[in-house]
Amino acid sequence: MKTKTWMALLAVYLVWGSTYLVIRFAVETLPPFLSAGLRFLVSGAILFVWRRVAGDALPTLRQWRSAAIVGTLLLLGGNGLVAWAEQTVPSGVAALIIGAVPMFMVIADALRPRGERPGVGVMAGLASGFAGIYLLVGPSRDADGLQPDAFGMTALLTAGFLWAVGSICGKALDLPKSALMATGAEMLTGGVALMAASAIAGELRGFSFAQVSADSWLALAYLVAFGSMIGFVAYAWLLQNAPIPLVSTYAYVNPLVAVFLGNWFAQEPLTPRILSASAIIVGSVVFISAAGRSKARKQPVAVASE
Repeated sequence: MKTKTWMALLAVYLVWGSTYLVIRFAVETLPPFLSAGLRFLVSGAILFVWRRVAGDALPTLRQWRSAAIVGTLLLLGGNGLVAWAEQTVPSGVAALIIGAVPMFMVIADALRPRGERPGVGVMAGLASGFAGIYLLVGPSRDADGLQPDAFGMTALLTAGFLWAVGSICGKALDLPKSALMATGAEMLTGGVALMAASAIAGELRGFSFAQVSADSWLALAYLVAFGSMIGFVAYAWLLQNAPIPLVSTYAYVNPLVAVFLGNWFAQEPLTPRILSASAIIVGSVVFISAAGRSKARKQPVAVASE
């Protein structure tokens, strides 16, 4: 069991950590919302058919509606905005900001009616974490400092918050009991929302699939096969067979994997500023998770992946 657990955990670490870099390659010649829509429509269809053949019940009309809400928030609001932002923002920086989703979840939960208000320890973690984000995205006079694209950074911060809202909705709304069937339904409905956003944004105007490079097609295939299939299956297995604190470590590891992969394979900058911000943000997420774990030991870990 230990071998299977660590193999599944390693798959989640590497696969989900690598998706940020692969998204960057996908959007080089594929429009961002279109690429994300294709990814989740294909992945969702595969998951849906697989779970139906395995005997899972069809979602009810109410469950489809819930899946549409969660899928739109997570995949259009979260993944779609990340793909759009990665046209101008390094993939490692995108991963660090999205890796702060637990911080956004604390805020989103506090804002909802009867939500849980953060304690002093969590507030300290939030203050530290947002200081790290400011260090990452704020103005810098350093010669090697990152000069962030304001629109891209705003899209990433919005994506993180929408992902957090979607994660909280996923706990409250009526969804299929099978986690994989629920994921398939969310992917299908989120994929439709992404395709609609692509059309509204004018991505299809003058676009031809003939202009898509081989690298972008390979990146899209990787995102479907590994990012959306193997990653989610490994994660679902871990939730049922491994301790939740161990599973939750992916939220700390994935941003660091993404930062170093972006540097190694795409020559993205790895400056002292980025390394310092990485340490502060990841450390704050660890601290917030530890501070709130005693109150939420029985709650499932929210999925925060790309």
